[in-house]
Amino acid sequence: MKRFIKIVCLAVFALTVNIVTVKAQHVVAVTSGCGMAMSRLYPTQETKPIWGTWQAGVSWRYYSLPRFVGGIGVDIDWMQRGFSYAPYASIYEDKKDYKFYRRNVNTIMIPLVWQPHFYMINNHLRVYIEAAVTFSYNFASTFENKEPYTFGSLTGQGLTVVAGKYQMRSERDNRFGYGLSGGVGFDVLIKQLEFGVRARYDFGYSDILKNRNKYYDNALDQKNYPAQNPFWYTPLRSPLDNITISLRVGWRFNKAGFDEWSYKPPKKDKEIIKFAL
Repeated sequence: MKRFIKIVCLAVFALTVNIVTVKAQHVVAVTSGCGMAMSRLYPTQETKPIWGTWQAGVSWRYYSLPRFVGGIGVDIDWMQRGFSYAPYASIYEDKKDYKFYRRNVNTIMIPLVWQPHFYMINNHLRVYIEAAVTFSYNFASTFENKEPYTFGSLTGQGLTVVAGKYQMRSERDNRFGYGLSGGVGFDVLIKQLEFGVRARYDFGYSDILKNRNKYYDNALDQKNYPAQNPFWYTPLRSPLDNITISLRVGWRFNKAGFDEWSYKPPKKDKEIIKFAL
């Protein structure tokens, strides 16, 4: 994990050094925000979203000369993901009595972004949409379990709340993930500074838990780690989703950088071919 963080930091440093020397419209920014995390468990479970998840990261954008091509970029986000579900919802008559299990997952996510955009107010406002392919690495996790039946007691006796560090194991848990992302936002441009707001939806395709073909029976978990993993049988699917609203502060590495509005492709000279009679 330490080696992975060092590689990411070196890549950001190298990227920053290189973009200082170029004259196109390159923007480096820091982002921070909060939002909501959830999962699409299958078979379907009684779930609820986790509010108050956080996000922080850095981003790079390059805006090319052709006006309608859009910008491209890369983000490196440190974010919180997770899910919450009721393991024994069927034994309760009222939803307000459900006892929930909750997992928080710390993730480093790298979206590869395409950003169509346009400018307003004499190039002082940029409005954009985003589409991205995302790759992620889950490096730590915590849990909270309020369901006493999880601990092997069908009479409801035992601990009522257990929380702590979740032990991620290679035979059960997936550390690497991938998905798609989409968002909208705007930036206010003041000279070379940029201030903005972005809303993004991260749609996971990979699973946080390995499916039943790889890790079927959780009897070992129920015996040794009863509060950490309440699933008697691993779900077939367990992708994670996030909705995040972030604030953004950026710096553009040139004073102008709006040639895309006046750029015109060079005209090609017409070739006149004369045929001899």
